[in-house]
This record gives sequence, C-alpha cells and structure tokens, in this order.
Amino acid sequence: MPDNALVQTWPVQKLTETGLCDTALKLADETPVAFVFNAIPYAVMMATYQDIEDYAYGFSITERIVSHASSIRSISIDPASDGITVHVSIQGEDFKKLLQSRRAMTGRTGCGICGSEDLESLHTQLPQVVQKQPVDITAIRTALATLADHQTLNAQVHMVHGAAWCCAEGRVQILREDVGRHNALDKLIGAGLRNSANFSDGFCLITSRCSYEMVQKAILAGFTTLVAISAPTTRALRLAQQAGLTIVALARAQSQFLFTGSVA
Repeated sequence: MPDNALVQTWPVQKLTETGLCDTALKLADETPVAFVFNAIPYAVMMATYQDIEDYAYGFSITERIVSHASSIRSISIDPASDGITVHVSIQGEDFKKLLQSRRAMTGRTGCGICGSEDLESLHTQLPQVVQKQPVDITAIRTALATLADHQTLNAQVHMVHGAAWCCAEGRVQILREDVGRHNALDKLIGAGLRNSANFSDGFCLITSRCSYEMVQKAILAGFTTLVAISAPTTRALRLAQQAGLTIVALARAQSQFLFTGSVA
C-alpha cells in the first residue's frame, strides 16, 4: 500500500471568536490509480484507496471497456509508493474494441466524461431502463434518513461521497465511499456485479449532484431510479428521459423533487 493511509490526521488552527486554537482533523487522501488493460495503460484516476477491486469492475463496465462482468478474467493490484496500478485482464473481443477507441484520462478525480476524444463520442446509444413498479416515496425517505449511519468513512473525514443501492423498502444493501462521486458509484456498481445484485430492484442513492455521467453510469448498471442529494443538470435529465430513468433529486429527509419518471 502507498505511504498514505486511508485516513490521515492533519494539524490545523480553528478560528474562533477569541482567536486561534490548535487542533487536528481527520482527512481522506487521494491516491493515483492507474488502470492497465491487457498490459495497455488506459487511465490514471484519483480515488480513495479502498474497495479497489470493486472500482475496477464498476469502472470497466461504466466506461464500456467490457460488455459484461464475465469478460473480466482477472484483476491484480500492484501498490507503489506513489500510487497503485490495477492490471485488468479482459477477453479478446472487448480488448479489440478498446484498442480501437483512443482515450487519455490523466489525473482527474473520476470524471466519466473528461478525456473523451471528441463530442461525438458522448452520443453513444444507451439501453432502455427496465420498466418496473415505481419506487415508493416512503422507501426513499427511509433511505435518506438512515444514509449517514452507513457512511463510516465520511463520519470520520466529512468530505467523501457515498453511493448506495437500496432495496424496495429503503434499506441500504450496499454502500461505497470515495473522494470522487463517480468513483463511489463505480465502486458500488462493481460491488453489486461481484455479488450478483439485481439493480433493477430498489434504487440508487448518491450524495452528490446528479450529473450527465452519473445518470449514464446508473443506466448502464441497470438502475431504474436514481436519487440524488443535490440538483440535476438539464443534460442529465434529458438523458434520463430518453432512457426511462426516474430521477428524484434535491432529496432531503423532509422534502424531495421528482424530475423524471414516477414514484409510488
């Protein structure tokens, strides 16, 4: 593991009405994560150093490097003092497609759009969302009320995003955290894939804003409903409408807004 720990204590001076007070805060670090597919470097992302194998699975799916989780033959993690390298072995057909798509993504905190070669590459066909019984708003409110209890890393550092898969009753089934909102969602998706989760049941809850790439990842993972703490962008909403994804955003325990789709 790199020298940086998951949580570090940093000395600070707290500003008070009576002056400065010496104290210390716990902070999460960012670690460079280099993804290498079949010995070909693909991207360097900045992420929180935990659940890296989940991240590799989710990243491979939502970047559409592989068509299915079974296309991943093996994953190995190579730690170094300045970061980690994740070696992913994938099947031949997916590797051929990867070689045909040139991309450079260096040093960004998990953005799914940054590094795209041109605007045309953003307009790729997405699957339609599976149509199921709308999620009950009571379940969404239950998840919102209990979300913080499941964010163990954020309870220490107060700075990381969370992404959760919640069942139809609103109980958190899987949750992953990261300094990058895209990374947190990729880790959640990867964890679900590795545990044969059926994401079309229940809903996804994210602590960040609902951006275009977050909607895209949710659609590719098979979610039917995406609930976001912050506001969506209009581009994200247009994409959600096209695919049939329900968006509930600006979601607080006391109030929520339905932007696309329906709830029960």
